[in-house]
Amino acid sequence: MSSNPKFRKSRSIRIAKLLAVEALPFLRAFRGKTVVIKYGGAAMENAELKSSFARDVVLMKLVGIHPVIVHGGGPQIGQTLARLGKETHFVQGMRITDSETMDVVEMVLGGLINKEIVSLLNTHGARAFGLTGKDGELIHARKMLLPAFDAGDIKTIDLGHVGEVERIDVTVLDLLAQADLIPVIAPIGVGADGSAFNINADLVAEKIAIVLGAEKLIMLTNTPGLLDRHGEVISRLHAKEVEALVEDGTISGGMLPKVRCALDAVEGGVHSAHIIDGRVDHAVLIEIFTNEGVGTFISREDA
Repeated sequence: MSSNPKFRKSRSIRIAKLLAVEALPFLRAFRGKTVVIKYGGAAMENAELKSSFARDVVLMKLVGIHPVIVHGGGPQIGQTLARLGKETHFVQGMRITDSETMDVVEMVLGGLINKEIVSLLNTHGARAFGLTGKDGELIHARKMLLPAFDAGDIKTIDLGHVGEVERIDVTVLDLLAQADLIPVIAPIGVGADGSAFNINADLVAEKIAIVLGAEKLIMLTNTPGLLDRHGEVISRLHAKEVEALVEDGTISGGMLPKVRCALDAVEGGVHSAHIIDGRVDHAVLIEIFTNEGVGTFISREDA
């Protein structure tokens, strides 16, 4: 930090203005509200970004916001399978998950990653509690059958232990809220017969945000947000505008599933969804407490 008194005074004024002018209205508006965060990408792999994310979540909790974290872990699962010599096959971007692979998924998501996030949050002053969708039957799941077309016929592909959300039972989340704990959820669901299913973390975060009546769904990505045809970030959109961008091809490829989750969330009652750049230090706080943000804000109506 500079030893120049004028520099220090100028910096202090900027910080005070940011807190008093920009952050204060948001602090008032979001106090007591639930924010569901889908945590993944670079923010979950880079040590500095991990620490930044943890501090953001702790601060949210301290000012009266109720964060709920749903995390991914696809790259870490792939790395572990490779170390074990287990070959991985994908269909339409989805991992075929046999029983042996599902054991690894549960170990990596429910064990290694989940507990690391809990430990990180607790180290920074939070009281976090890790669980999977199997705990308290939080996430009821069913097998996902992937549609495929073969010579004009519609068929289905069995991906094994890959599932989709059937329903969410918030009983265990209500108990954690009463105990003032931050839930950290691994996206593993349980079937009617007790079998485990690996579920896309974006989908789990969306469904949990809807059933909790969350104020926001925040999705951390490795992109700046939704981009227009010139490659510029679109900072604010309402649902109908997003649908139009999908239809004209502006939004396409790997961003489509995330956009669909965001749209389904706001259409399901979540006030707003945010697709933000998790590679930015303190991305969550910047998105929530400043006018600029670090990604794309999607609402049900023009806001």
